[in-house]
Amino acid sequence: MNKRILVIDDDRDMCLLLNRFLSRNQFHVDEVSTGRKALAYLESSQTDLILCDVRLDDMDGITLLAKIKEMLPSVPVIMITGYSDIRTSVKAMKLGAYDYVTKPLLPEEILITIQKALNQQSPGVQVKAAQPVANEPADDAKTSSAIQFTPGNASGGPSDKYIFGNTESFKKIIHQVRLVAPTNYSVIIYGESGSGKEAIANEIHKLSKRSAKPFVAIDCGALSKELAGSELFGHEKGAFTGALNQKIGSFELANGGTIFLDEIANLSYEIQVSLLRVVQERKMRRVGGVKDIELDVRIIIASNEQLWDATRTGKFREDLYHRFNEFSINVPPLRERKEDILLLAEHFLKQTNQELGKHVRGFGPEVEEAFRNYVWYGNLRELKNVVKRATLLTEGDKIELYTLPFEITHFSRLQFNENGSQGGIQHDPEENGNGPTNFRFKETSLRKATIDAEYQMILDALKEANYNKSKAARILNIDRKTLYNKMSLYKELKNT
Repeated sequence: MNKRILVIDDDRDMCLLLNRFLSRNQFHVDEVSTGRKALAYLESSQTDLILCDVRLDDMDGITLLAKIKEMLPSVPVIMITGYSDIRTSVKAMKLGAYDYVTKPLLPEEILITIQKALNQQSPGVQVKAAQPVANEPADDAKTSSAIQFTPGNASGGPSDKYIFGNTESFKKIIHQVRLVAPTNYSVIIYGESGSGKEAIANEIHKLSKRSAKPFVAIDCGALSKELAGSELFGHEKGAFTGALNQKIGSFELANGGTIFLDEIANLSYEIQVSLLRVVQERKMRRVGGVKDIELDVRIIIASNEQLWDATRTGKFREDLYHRFNEFSINVPPLRERKEDILLLAEHFLKQTNQELGKHVRGFGPEVEEAFRNYVWYGNLRELKNVVKRATLLTEGDKIELYTLPFEITHFSRLQFNENGSQGGIQHDPEENGNGPTNFRFKETSLRKATIDAEYQMILDALKEANYNKSKAARILNIDRKTLYNKMSLYKELKNT
């Protein structure tokens, strides 16, 4: 007989998510939204375990916990809490709560905690609940107020865990993901490189009815024009020079599940034609093949440029765009949610500590300031790499400024004067005369005019490339790294 779990939470989305996840793991789940309803339910119904939010509309979770323990002292209660409620959770443990889980809720963590609690109730099984340490911060102290996803890799297995933050813009995305996941809609995810588009696609897959089937991710920008058809649709032996064996393509591998096509605008016109047939008829044919293969695949695509604009320039087929455009999600770049940077950095620090076997406990105040001031052109990916590098170089308890790359440590010192771009670059009095920030030009200097012209060219190129940094660099005939270094000279580009 399935174990019964009562979820007490006034957040409807949270209840829905827990119900779906726990039901998938063979639990019977009931939900109530207030403390009074919970007490009424427990008077008339049986339950094996209770998940209770610390904050409810009609009473606080501690008061409710005390009443539950009076009624049902043997039923384990797991409290759901945010970082600001850690002290409250310690109090809950003293009142008899089995354990607490912090937001963002990790499905694996909840499942393990529930199983331990239920096993403790079984004869002959003794599992001690994890106890918080009063004089040490919780591992997730600075990240627990963020919303977290746990994406998988192309084969459906576990991969890196990402947290995305707690801004209003991302809460909206979480809501959209939960709405569209149970459907079979095709989804377009817009966002800059490194902003977490694949993680969002994977979460849609994991919350869908296809979660037990494969999730296959393809970077269309990395596919050569000659081999794209073979990679996506497979090929038969002898289909072309070098085709020594039959190859199963990504669509076949994803059959029954979800395929994620990143940077789809990079696909050639010929491949777009083949893709249109797949979307319309749910059939495909391997390169060199004569037999149609039936497909049942959900397609999620991503782009760092607006596909509607690409259809108007002839780069992307309009009929294909309309087939895909059943639902769209826009992922904001990291520079538009500065308040999330330190949350994300703490999360990546925890990850890296585990990978390297280190015990770095946080960031120095100068590092935190540098992180807040920097633009993070590479978004989450760049932030993660910076934290990994800094953790490796750190010998003490905290990450200090010397471990950060030059472009980050000097970015906050590159400031425009009160006249903005009309005033040139100021000299930082702390510099020793050897750094690249040692410029101070008069209003009429030739060098200042050159800088203004260069700034305008970079801005024009970014606009033309729809703020795709790689494309802008190609337009300017420079490499991406050079573009980043030049952009760091212009504070106004922080908002682009």
